[in-house]
Amino acid sequence: MIRRPAQLPLDLTLRPALGREDFLVAPSNADAVAWLDRWPAWPGPALAIHGPAGCGKTHLARVWQAVSSAVEVTPAQLTADAAPSDLLNDARAVLVEDVGEATGVDEAALFHLYNHLAAIGGTLLLTGVEPPARWPLVLPDLASRLRAAPAVRVGPPDDALLMALLVKLFADRQLRVGEDVIRWLAVHMERSFDAARRLVDAIDQTALAEHRPVTVALARGILDHQTADAGSPPAPASGSRHDEVGPNDEVEPG
Repeated sequence: MIRRPAQLPLDLTLRPALGREDFLVAPSNADAVAWLDRWPAWPGPALAIHGPAGCGKTHLARVWQAVSSAVEVTPAQLTADAAPSDLLNDARAVLVEDVGEATGVDEAALFHLYNHLAAIGGTLLLTGVEPPARWPLVLPDLASRLRAAPAVRVGPPDDALLMALLVKLFADRQLRVGEDVIRWLAVHMERSFDAARRLVDAIDQTALAEHRPVTVALARGILDHQTADAGSPPAPASGSRHDEVGPNDEVEPG
């Protein structure tokens, strides 16, 4: 368990990830965690996790991969020449990420993979920004199967999760950071897991190279530099901001 500054009221669960970095359970990802915890007792062969870029889908997928011994198959590997048995190498669980965003994915190959897993009692975890109901699938049989699969959304990190993530990332690097720095970053940085990791890495490298403590001034300078390089301001922080989704886009675990 990571020791957190006593001043920060962050009542979140820190979960071990079987040899991978720990992950934090919060309202934004709790439904997805509950579904992954149910594996392999899913109601069907497939489950889809969806949400905006940087929300932590890949992190959760890697945790599931460690638990299930799943093989990862990229959309580029799904070709007419790739037999499902060759892709699986005797595995009974498969991870395919970014299906909805992949261009030119062989839908017939994905359909055969789905059917093969269903036949052997295997499981398939899919990730994407949108739920399968909004993926531009052309093959009717594939579309019907994936749209019938449970789809669970991971939301952007809220204030508590973002602060807890920053605390953990700094602690992983043995950096002592004050509450004022954590709160300032959570308000001003881009609201995503990827942004938090990049920002903490940059702060760590700069503090080490310049022999400086981690202060708000140091953090502000690095964030300003990253913003200038990106050419646009970071997304404003808001603990209550959530994208709207349709009522059929998510299924809660029973």
